[in-house]
Amino acid sequence: MLNENKIEYSKEHEIFLKNVKKRKALIIFTQILILVLFFAQWEITARLKIIDPFLVSQPTRMIKFLIKLYQNGELFRHIFVTCYETIVGFVLGTLIGTIFAVILWWWDFLSKVLEPYLVVLNALPKIALGPIIIFWVGNGRPAIIIIALMISLIVTIISVHAGFKEVDEDKIKLLKTFGATKFQILRYVVLPSSVPTIISALKINVGLSWVGVIVGEFLVAKEGLGFLIVFGGQVAQLDMVMLSIIILSIAAYIMYILVASLENKFLGWKN
Repeated sequence: MLNENKIEYSKEHEIFLKNVKKRKALIIFTQILILVLFFAQWEITARLKIIDPFLVSQPTRMIKFLIKLYQNGELFRHIFVTCYETIVGFVLGTLIGTIFAVILWWWDFLSKVLEPYLVVLNALPKIALGPIIIFWVGNGRPAIIIIALMISLIVTIISVHAGFKEVDEDKIKLLKTFGATKFQILRYVVLPSSVPTIISALKINVGLSWVGVIVGEFLVAKEGLGFLIVFGGQVAQLDMVMLSIIILSIAAYIMYILVASLENKFLGWKN
């Protein structure tokens, strides 16, 4: 009887897993179909002159420009520059922001003192500081990375520190009862419990880092996808602009997927 129940449970579980896989496949298929239909109707409406290809470009024209960039050897150079600046700004923003959040958790007095300043800095449009940063560090790649860093830094500090403060106080009190040091509490309770918050901050920083880099490239860059967007707008090359935006979207999505893939891996640490 027990073996029959196990066999029945095993079959039900197998059916459930198949249904889950089918649903995932259906979702992916639908997503791809929507994308294909979007570009197809874009191309058709542009060919039929329902929309002006000069103003909104069209997929075939963007493909031709993509091939031209590739043949000139400029495509991967522009993509690499922007991705490099974004990754550096993203990593620095996350690391420095998390370190500051740890310091604020460790020293509650400093947290209370700096709280209003963090609120003001978070509300301040970081783009307004762009000219000052350029004046300080020069007209180049460091300025772009710093702008990306500043846009994600304050958000990281606030969100991660808030996650630290939401850790179960009973767990902390229990460790204190057993004589645990503050570092041990941080290592064994606060950080593991805050993994979902840190992962969430990483996901947010993906978008913010791209925004910071593109804004920086708008201001000072002579290469990169942001530069192509600005230059394309200046010379009325909408193919260049739209292609750069699509490449940006793909790169940002890939980066988000990579960060999201860390979630399942590191959530095991919490458990």
